[in-house]
Amino acid sequence: MEIQQRAQKVKLLMLDVDGVLSDGRLYFSNDGNEFKAFSTLDGQGIKMLQASGVQVGIITGRQSQLVARRAENLGIKLLKQGREDKLIALQELLAEAELELELEQIAYMGDDYPDLPLIRRVGLGLAPANAHEVVADNAHWQSQRRGGEGAVREACDMIMRAQGNFDAALAPYL
Repeated sequence: MEIQQRAQKVKLLMLDVDGVLSDGRLYFSNDGNEFKAFSTLDGQGIKMLQASGVQVGIITGRQSQLVARRAENLGIKLLKQGREDKLIALQELLAEAELELELEQIAYMGDDYPDLPLIRRVGLGLAPANAHEVVADNAHWQSQRRGGEGAVREACDMIMRAQGNFDAALAPYL
């Protein structure tokens, strides 16, 4: 099945954090505070994708208040943190939110081994340019941009284009 056909079916985009929404580096201060940098390009793409009718969620292996704050700022309600078992976490999120979606209606972007179960099972497996090669080889699509540097925006734009919503989403800015 072609990428465009897969993207046309997407009703939910799920995202990993480290290496996807951020550059994958972990920054800690001497007093133990954690820092992450998020791309405003990704944030705008997520907002536009949500406005086009596709829901967005996050599943991450780490636990962080920063991620909860970023999700809240972007209007993302589907959030599971501290979970390496991402396929089970996705099933729990869908049940909790009472979303009746088939796996083929879900896209997932991840960059490392814990992301493989989802990338291999969802309808549209996505990887940023800097994903581990095994993950990239198992994804249906790989961005040109690196995680934390607009990879998610690229994926959002690609999904909206496939669904015929990109021009309408862009129109308010022209």
